Amino acid sequence: MADSAVPTTNAPTLTPISLSVLAPWAVFAGVLMLVLLYFVGAEQGATALFEGETIHEWVHDGRHLLGFPCH
Repeated sequence: MADSAVPTTNAPTLTPISLSVLAPWAVFAGVLMLVLLYFVGAEQGATALFEGETIHEWVHDGRHLLGFPCH
């Protein structure tokens, strides 16, 4: 059983991603999630940044889906 059915030469190698490359993307994803959570969960309330019901109407179903009360 010295021969193998799977060739071991020319196998692709995986290189690890360094933290300095990953960190900006992690920060970007975190900020994006906070902004989305703000618009879905808190906009049109006591901390509203925009007037009117436009933002509320755009995220209305998302509020119910995530369990945020809105009316």
